[in-house]
Amino acid sequence: MPILDLRDWIAGGPIAPLAAQFKAACSKTGFFYVINHGMPQHVVDCVFDAARRYFALPIEERLKDKIDERFRRGFMPTGVTQHPGHKPDLKESYVLGLDLAPDDPDVLAGRPLHGPNKWPADKPWLKEAAMDYFNHTVELGKRLLQVFAVALELPEDFFLKYTKKPMVLTNLYHYPPQAAPTNLELGAAAHTDYGTLTILAQDPIGGLELQTRDGHWVSAPYIEGSLVINLGDLVKVWTNEHYVSNLHRVANRTGRDRYSIPTFFNVDYDTPVACLPQFRSDEGPPRYPPIKSGDWLVSRFQAVQGYKTPAELAANG
Repeated sequence: MPILDLRDWIAGGPIAPLAAQFKAACSKTGFFYVINHGMPQHVVDCVFDAARRYFALPIEERLKDKIDERFRRGFMPTGVTQHPGHKPDLKESYVLGLDLAPDDPDVLAGRPLHGPNKWPADKPWLKEAAMDYFNHTVELGKRLLQVFAVALELPEDFFLKYTKKPMVLTNLYHYPPQAAPTNLELGAAAHTDYGTLTILAQDPIGGLELQTRDGHWVSAPYIEGSLVINLGDLVKVWTNEHYVSNLHRVANRTGRDRYSIPTFFNVDYDTPVACLPQFRSDEGPPRYPPIKSGDWLVSRFQAVQGYKTPAELAANG
């Protein structure tokens, strides 16, 4: 996996060399590391400390924070996520996102996946650490969208105009030790991410594996001070599969508890996603129909986690 150093660009250097590296990485694996990314290490350390502290609480305590069906925020116990052809993932999580007030127009209108975060009142340390990390990943995600745009030969702000109310979700993941991982029962079964970009902080335990273009599974080991970046499914729509999302999985073979914190950086709900002109031709017409970013995300959460939209919940009483 390539390692992209963001130091020079963040310091005011040209974006073109970094965009060229981004393009090469996305064409080969769809996964890469970034270093000198601007995320303070103490922010990363604090959110991992909070995750370990939270998941060490008795399950009865955590179930008080069980995920809100309407807004998809809060504690998600083991067994909720299940990919087709696999047993449920052996992980538990705490989900947070863009924190919208109850009277926000999109919340009042029942727009899916838009709403307030859910926090335990007696654990302010969880909200403080998680939101600090979330806010820094939103900033980094917008920076990476600039590099992505230039890599696609688009204006640098092409994607930024679709980040007025981005559907960003951060998950605090806990993978308990697994005695004997199998291909059908893993911490996270083989899957691709759904949206645009994923920003992942992982602990030194290891366990993340990705499938190369030739079908082999290789590890993506922890590198101190780095974050792992990968592409989501919508990228292959924009690029007509010149860039694709990559299958990956988590197998915790260490006998120890593993923690990771991905932020799924998704653009605004109504963002139009369609094959860009530079990736289509008479010989290579678009392989996917146009879709709205939010509609696609909702369809995936419905398929994998049984998510019900606010309208569906209201219809069912």
